[in-house]
Amino acid sequence: MAEPLIRMAHISKFYGRVRALEDVDLTVGESEIVGLLGDNGAGKSTLIKILSGAIPPTSGDIFIRGRKVEIGSTTDAIAQGIETIYQDSALVTQLSIARNLFLGREPIRGPRLLNRMDHAAMDAVARDLLKRVGISKDIPPGTPIGSLSGGERQAVAIARAMHFDSDLIILDEPTNNLGVAETQGVLRFVRNARDSGHSCIFIAHNIHHVFQVVDRIVVMRRGRVVADDIDPRHTNVEEVERIITGMAEDGSAGVVRAQ
Repeated sequence: MAEPLIRMAHISKFYGRVRALEDVDLTVGESEIVGLLGDNGAGKSTLIKILSGAIPPTSGDIFIRGRKVEIGSTTDAIAQGIETIYQDSALVTQLSIARNLFLGREPIRGPRLLNRMDHAAMDAVARDLLKRVGISKDIPPGTPIGSLSGGERQAVAIARAMHFDSDLIILDEPTNNLGVAETQGVLRFVRNARDSGHSCIFIAHNIHHVFQVVDRIVVMRRGRVVADDIDPRHTNVEEVERIITGMAEDGSAGVVRAQ
């Protein structure tokens, strides 16, 4: 059997005596969209922050295509092909849309030693990407991020991940504060990512959005994985909500597997 793209094994995270994660396993296959669900405090954000290099685990290992890797920073994660879009977008408000899309990876025009950024190329890419994520109004690429709405800022963060082809794209609440058109643009992006051979971890409180795009659902509760193989084609939103809240527990030990 082929190795999954990502395998997190026995991941734990403690803050003093506070347990954020305990013995968590998570896999993401090639060209697979995994929905990661759970109530606030379930451990979802802590888990993806470990995978994206934002925080270190207390214990556990991460494997990429079967090879153990050390991810000690967000730079390490990007180098390993992992791009993360957080709920707060992590954009520089003083800079333009185009500059935020290419931050640290700006194209250079002419001899590299002159280090002149190719603003025309960045502006052209920015216009195209904004349309692809569902922003219909004509926003100039030179517009500062600080003047955009929350939904527009999130769309810019999505557009950045679209342009830089990563093996795994982690989306943490990407549809928060988005309008209908922008939300559909995000969901369309997730589908296109899978079709073009990329994988995603999709975290959202709106379970209906998750059901529209994912191949498999993983549920966390109180720092543990309580279901890891839910097929959205063979279950429904109400059943998943019961697992999230604990109402579906049958008293058996181990991980719940939805049929």
